[in-house]
Amino acid sequence: MTEVNDPSRVGGWTRLVTARPRLALLAGLVLTVLAVLAGSGVADRMGSGGWEDPDAESTYATRALEEAFPHSQPNLLLLVDAGGASVDDPAVAAEAARLTERLAGEPGITGVGSYWQTRSPALRAEDGHEALIAARITGDETTMNETLERIAPTFRGEQGVVEVGIGGPVAVRHEMQTIIQEDLLRAELIALPVTLVLLVMVFGSAVAALLPLGIGIVAILGTNAVLRGLTEITDVSVFAMNLTTALGLGLAIDYALFIVRRFREELSSGADPRTAVGTTLRTAGRTVLFSALTVAVSLAAMLLFPQYFLRSFAYAGIAVVLLAAAAALILLPAALVLLGHRVDAYDLRRLFRRRRAARPKREEGAAWGRAATVVMRRAPFFALGTTAVLILLGLPFLGVKFGTADDRQLPATAESHAVQQHIRDGFPGSPGGGLEVLAEGPATQAQYAAYKERVAALPEVVRVDGPLVEGDTAYFTVLPEGEAVDDPAQDLVGDLRALEAPFDTKVTGAAAVLVDSKDAIAEQLPAAAVFIVVVTLLLVFLLTGSVLIPVQAVVLNALSLTAMFGAVVWVFQDGHLSGLLGFTTPGNIETTLPVLMFCVAFGLSMDYGVFLLSRVKEEYDRSGDHERAVRHGLQRTGGLITAAAVILAVVMVAIGTSRVTNTKMLGLGIALAVLMDAMIVRSLLVPSVMRLTGRATWWAPGPLRRFHTRFGLSEGESAPAQAGSATTAATAATTATTGGGAEDGQGEHADTRTDAGTDAGTDAGTDAGTGTDAGTGTGTGEGARAGAARDAVRSRG
Repeated sequence: MTEVNDPSRVGGWTRLVTARPRLALLAGLVLTVLAVLAGSGVADRMGSGGWEDPDAESTYATRALEEAFPHSQPNLLLLVDAGGASVDDPAVAAEAARLTERLAGEPGITGVGSYWQTRSPALRAEDGHEALIAARITGDETTMNETLERIAPTFRGEQGVVEVGIGGPVAVRHEMQTIIQEDLLRAELIALPVTLVLLVMVFGSAVAALLPLGIGIVAILGTNAVLRGLTEITDVSVFAMNLTTALGLGLAIDYALFIVRRFREELSSGADPRTAVGTTLRTAGRTVLFSALTVAVSLAAMLLFPQYFLRSFAYAGIAVVLLAAAAALILLPAALVLLGHRVDAYDLRRLFRRRRAARPKREEGAAWGRAATVVMRRAPFFALGTTAVLILLGLPFLGVKFGTADDRQLPATAESHAVQQHIRDGFPGSPGGGLEVLAEGPATQAQYAAYKERVAALPEVVRVDGPLVEGDTAYFTVLPEGEAVDDPAQDLVGDLRALEAPFDTKVTGAAAVLVDSKDAIAEQLPAAAVFIVVVTLLLVFLLTGSVLIPVQAVVLNALSLTAMFGAVVWVFQDGHLSGLLGFTTPGNIETTLPVLMFCVAFGLSMDYGVFLLSRVKEEYDRSGDHERAVRHGLQRTGGLITAAAVILAVVMVAIGTSRVTNTKMLGLGIALAVLMDAMIVRSLLVPSVMRLTGRATWWAPGPLRRFHTRFGLSEGESAPAQAGSATTAATAATTATTGGGAEDGQGEHADTRTDAGTDAGTDAGTDAGTGTDAGTGTGTGEGARAGAARDAVRSRG
């Protein structure tokens, strides 16, 4: 038996998991039940906003206006439809007056006003058949939702001679929150059975297929409990629930695939279940832990941004990643110890094998190995060609326009969307779409009038209303040209802020919120990028010991995301396929979405990158042959990574069936990124680039090599060489040296050495030296043999 399978090498963590597996599973069950209780009702406590910077000028101005002039910031709109009659008809006016009086008498409602009170043309439709009643619901987001749920049924629908629809920001947020919860449930009902079928196809065994789902469910329920706790101390976006489901299932399946297949391999090589679990945790388990850290790092970068929408995804993402890894490294090994060989029970593929003629057994992964050989043989063509295609696919992103999330995120059938669309199409000046200028400090009416004239003279201004004065505070309403967040409106924000005034001014409104949000993201983006890059470089260096590979990993991962960003603009901004996918395009991309999608997709790409690089590194340490290591790594992990990517893409597409555009964009965009990374970047770009860089790929200066020797991590870590193995090491070195330039012969010899005694269908966790030692009885000195062979080949090179 090899040293890597030596029971005496079982570490403390492995011993804890394998010694009392029933206790570990019982503890996990109890904690899961507690998580269910703690996380119940979490969605009802979440918000549906969070796109604005809480410390921005526009946020301050909005709060000040809410306190001093509640009617200036209406968040509830009642669209009163008179049918064929005019809104100035006496019967219509009387009914509207009754509605206005009833609404003003409701608890939690303030600042009620209507067209029939003010005769403002902005509150009357251009065709004269519709008009608005505006009000403000007070309180925090939870209180506002409760107030809306209480009053909406009594005001919605037919009211005497008029028909009433409910809109405004509160109605939009409430309807968005409700739809997201409904869509999330539907996505889970779609994803779970489809994922189970795919897992059965991958594993064959129904028992093995259920294990990843169990890990995913534990991670999701645990994260819901974490988010429920966070809602007590900070704002959390309801959109984060979608990421919890997607990553909970996706990463749990990734990690379980890796661990279960390595465990089955160890069993097939003759190890008992406890020893197999120990070997699995020391090899595949280390890679899983390393992968979880890289994904968590990418998601943690969103904590640097002030918007709680982005921070919520960091909370949810980090929690679900760590919980998925913990469940895969604690509960899954405990279950495998108890199951033992029964992990292969109920092999459903036998039903199909009986109907097929007997065919000779082929080595699993051989096609991936042949593909890697072809790619490396024409490395310049594949490297340049793939890079060019990815850049071409990303070109539409150069035309991106950023905006804010509004009612157009909702389906056209949603009441609040329909009301807001009526207002956009039929009312002059789009009520609620203007800019508000808050004026603070003592001033005279003449100073206010002079300032109003200077504002009206600005080129982007259509109309200026006000001022309304309350003590030393006043505000003006400025109507810009075009849509509320178009370029002229954003330019006007800058002009207003630069305009001199005898009092302090602050600008708010949709365009001001967008400008401040873009500024906040631009300010923190360099720090977030540096954080991701530096920590990723460090982690990949600890895995590989190379200086060049971490740089390659960062660059190629970023390149793999170009197709996602190009597709997002082409589809969701420009509106292509909007009919097929069922959404209304606002003509822009919400400002925070690209940041979110980059962090999530980059982390998932690193997840697959770690799986591949760990296998390549293991083989290179064993043989010292660079091209063989790349070919072997892709052969052993290509099928595994592709299966994991397809399953995760299924989950993300299920999320992408949401009726909320941002959620649809997130799900479909990341599904595309995952598939492009697994099938294009890992299969074509990575092996071709590594072939071009050659053995220089593994270079590191002396101090860094010593640092890696001391602190580095590796899935294929072997036991220290024992004292009596020097002769074996020297023999291995001589064999490697005499291999000379006979690449094919050396690869053939290495294939034989690697595969002897092991199952050909092993996954990325396979230890390349295990089979030989088991078959020849020379189970000592594996570390010395690998090191001597590598050093011999390096010195020869």
